[in-house]
Amino acid sequence: MAVFTYTTPTHPHGSEYEVSLLVMKSVWWLALLVSGVLSKPRCRCLHGQRCWPTEYDFAQLESTLSQPLIYPVPPESACYPESNPSGNCTEVRTNTFTGTWRSDQAGAMQAPNFETFIFPNGTIEACYLNTNLGIPCEQGSVPTIGVDARTVEDVQAAVKFAADHDLRVVVHNTGHDYLGRSTARGAFMIWTHHLKNITASPSFIPEGAPENETYNEAGVQWYEAYDAAHANGRVIVGGITPGASVGAAGGWMQGGGHSVISPQHGLGVDNVVQFEIVTASGENLKANSYLNSDLFWAVRGGGGGTYGVVTSVTYRTHDISPLTATSVFCNISSAVTKDVLTEYVKLWPGLSDAGWGAYLYLGMPGAVANFTILFAAPDVSLADANVTLAPFLDFVRNVQEDVVTQMIPFDGFNSFYQAFFGSLDPQEGINEELVTRLVSRETFDDHEHLVDVMMSMRPLLFFNVAGGKVSQIHPDSAGVNPAWRNANALMYSAAMWEEGVTVDEYRVIQEKLKNDLAVLESLAPGGGTYLNEASMYEPNPQHTFFGDHYERLKCIKDTYDPTGLFIVASGVGSEDWDSSLNCRRT
Repeated sequence: MAVFTYTTPTHPHGSEYEVSLLVMKSVWWLALLVSGVLSKPRCRCLHGQRCWPTEYDFAQLESTLSQPLIYPVPPESACYPESNPSGNCTEVRTNTFTGTWRSDQAGAMQAPNFETFIFPNGTIEACYLNTNLGIPCEQGSVPTIGVDARTVEDVQAAVKFAADHDLRVVVHNTGHDYLGRSTARGAFMIWTHHLKNITASPSFIPEGAPENETYNEAGVQWYEAYDAAHANGRVIVGGITPGASVGAAGGWMQGGGHSVISPQHGLGVDNVVQFEIVTASGENLKANSYLNSDLFWAVRGGGGGTYGVVTSVTYRTHDISPLTATSVFCNISSAVTKDVLTEYVKLWPGLSDAGWGAYLYLGMPGAVANFTILFAAPDVSLADANVTLAPFLDFVRNVQEDVVTQMIPFDGFNSFYQAFFGSLDPQEGINEELVTRLVSRETFDDHEHLVDVMMSMRPLLFFNVAGGKVSQIHPDSAGVNPAWRNANALMYSAAMWEEGVTVDEYRVIQEKLKNDLAVLESLAPGGGTYLNEASMYEPNPQHTFFGDHYERLKCIKDTYDPTGLFIVASGVGSEDWDSSLNCRRT
């Protein structure tokens, strides 16, 4: 600091030295005051803090809504009468592993570990289904209040209320989320699960878009969308889970959206023609290639809960075409596993080019067989599928005695889905975290290294949901990670555990996942993965989840959400906030 002293010999308050010192002290204290104000982090208002809206405030909000406010609780609380005296514990115990039931509970996540909260000192706050653990039921990470949005106007009122009161916002649909983005301790929830409507329109043309589209509101789940598309003689690209409880217009689409028929028809984002979204300003905007095209680009892969609340999506649908499915089941011995995987990865690039999809599972806990493959060959006859797969199937039968194979022709996707997934046991309600990587086409060239990595993963899931049409679409056509356009598969490993583990036991699980992640990274250093099925331990999530699209995604984010109302774990703009995502970094 430069201080200039003016000599005033006759100053009544003392010498020029004293005057100079007084000025310096005043400037110093002013600088400290300004610095303190400017450096104080801006934090969202959370439940329990003095800034939290009053009962009157919430009553005013409720008066504008189509439904009463909701007060989410962990669904397991029904088994604790002191916490939830009106709860039905029998219902919870009967349905806790059913994805469609869990999606109907505002306070439920499909993986209940995301309902818990771990304090910095290692204390866990949770509500466990196993009451014999003797641990009290508490709220954990489940928001305490929210809006049951049934109309666009409900969403707009909720967004405006959250913005006016500077609340931490979470957008919650079905709770399928491996990054915990749709729940947060002390937050205000916008629950879109009941925004349900489906309209099929063969003449839907949003400002020049192609014909034959299906319109879904945000709460529609894939089992509903599949039935509607089939009833109208169409097929739609959607999520593949037992029961199809994933939302059709939520995070699945906004993260990219893959399917076993993606190699035939592209990713979910490649089939979106238009959507509507309530942004941080409270506006309900339509976005397509001609209107708000920057937002249309960003939301298709930029991540759920990041750019606003999507209230509807219009998907391009396709003609129903025949499909031949081939399943392989066995309890494979460790002695031949490597040889079988080697033959599989050698086979795959050619099948990918032909638009085939497949799911491979190895070492899945509780599975009937420890090794399963399901091939889906679109527009391929039974005879041609047999010719293509015969060498591989013969190889497997020669090295493994108990192999069961089936090759079944279907008239279309819907009957295939019902046969293989409609009757499967539910797989939700389990504590689980994932690590994943997209497997590039070049990685298949070094099949020895690829197989070595696959051998080190248990459980191993190897989903051939890329290549084909996915690779034919220009990487910059949508905001989704461009690594998808050079991928042939998505590889997973996972950790699953019983509820009630201690923090120390959980840290061991985390280390296993981090080690698996490092092994996957060795496949293609600096590679990418699928945002919706990913690890919370990525060292550089901006690159791994979004690739070289990140800067453009961030610019669009700042344009439509300049205050950061919509912030989620590892999402676009999350690096501007602290680890809790409650306080903005200075």
